[in-house]
Amino acid sequence: METPKFKLVDIFYAIIIPLLLGLLIFLIAVYVNPGGSYHVLGLTGISGTIGVILSQGFAQMIILGVPMALGLVWNKWAGGAAGFIMGGAYYMASAGLYNGYYAYLGTSCYHNFYGDLSMLFYLVNAVILGYMAGAINNGSYNFKRMLGAGLTSAIITAIIQVFMNYNYALDFSGASASAMQYSPRSMAHGLWTTTSGAVTASTVAYGFTLAFIPSIALGVIVPIISKVMTWYGIQPIRH
Repeated sequence: METPKFKLVDIFYAIIIPLLLGLLIFLIAVYVNPGGSYHVLGLTGISGTIGVILSQGFAQMIILGVPMALGLVWNKWAGGAAGFIMGGAYYMASAGLYNGYYAYLGTSCYHNFYGDLSMLFYLVNAVILGYMAGAINNGSYNFKRMLGAGLTSAIITAIIQVFMNYNYALDFSGASASAMQYSPRSMAHGLWTTTSGAVTASTVAYGFTLAFIPSIALGVIVPIISKVMTWYGIQPIRH
């Protein structure tokens, strides 16, 4: 088979696109992420929520999007394996990051995020999502079936993650009352309640937006991308 000749368009795909993606990630991390240096959208309110979705939600969409895409265009085993790799990397990086964030609490309370079961479930859910999307789709390139598989797997794993965050996230056993309010479990509860602990329509809407909108978007966007990939023959060769 003859080696393809070099074309100028190869520079675009090999250099320009990766650099643009790297620049996009940098801008999101520094200027959009509420934890970034500039957080131009703000820290609270609707704009802060949008910042969280576009940064942290975007990162999770990438981690879960790759297993879903491979599950849809290849098979459930490829989706599950990709989920293990992507989810494992996200779990290790996030646990280390949050250990650093909460280091100021000192040694008087337990805050080892590598032992946080809810954090570990980012790995588990990535595996489940990739496998489930591939199993439901079962090699079909019918867009409706791909969309159904993507939405079903994304929403189910989002429900599992909300349950784990609410019930099994670290609660900083032994910490002071002032530090306890910043524990992951307290923050997960605060996502759905007011400061007094009441559940209102606005708190439910806020919690639903942060917990489920990124997953719903993932379940729609990835099947579209996967379908486009099949148009251009970007899928495994089947024998």
